[in-house]
Amino acid sequence: MRLTFSFFFNSILLGVGLAMDAFSVSLANGLNEPCMKRRKMVGVAGIFSVFQFAMPMIGWVCVTSIVQYFRVFERFIPWIALALLGYIGGEMLYAGIRNRESGDEAAVGFSALLVQGVATSIDALSVGFTIADYRLPEAALASFLIGIVTFFICYAGLGIGKKAGTRLAGKAGIFGGVILIFIGIEIFVSSMIGR
Repeated sequence: MRLTFSFFFNSILLGVGLAMDAFSVSLANGLNEPCMKRRKMVGVAGIFSVFQFAMPMIGWVCVTSIVQYFRVFERFIPWIALALLGYIGGEMLYAGIRNRESGDEAAVGFSALLVQGVATSIDALSVGFTIADYRLPEAALASFLIGIVTFFICYAGLGIGKKAGTRLAGKAGIFGGVILIFIGIEIFVSSMIGR
């Protein structure tokens, strides 16, 4: 495969499509932590972009080497995303309700960000099927482009969430938790309907 305009265009569009769940979670994180520093914003967006880069590559490896095992795992992806986002959203919702009474703001921890990264990018494993005919350098480049697009989209989501979070004050954590739970349900329902 040659590196044509359509290769780059399709990879970027794929990145935009895959980043929408991560954008929504970033928005919720920004709402939950309206005083988030720029350095942490870069780190959060970086975590999401690393997962969005890694998952298509893992999918590509699975498709090119152990296809039969990957297809068995694929049916569990919506359940995993629902469980992970439901758990993190529930934690955020609980913390938002508890902190609303005390007036504190709850920061999203590193382990929660890792769970969010897995939950929002797990559907990107199936992208390995769409890039299965690529050689390793092309698959890595496509995944890299997906990761770069995800970084910028998530950074924007964090910024938007922060601005709205300062206006929503005590309700932001509750709203962010509800968004995460909704995203988990949306991933689950759309995957079940699409079958």
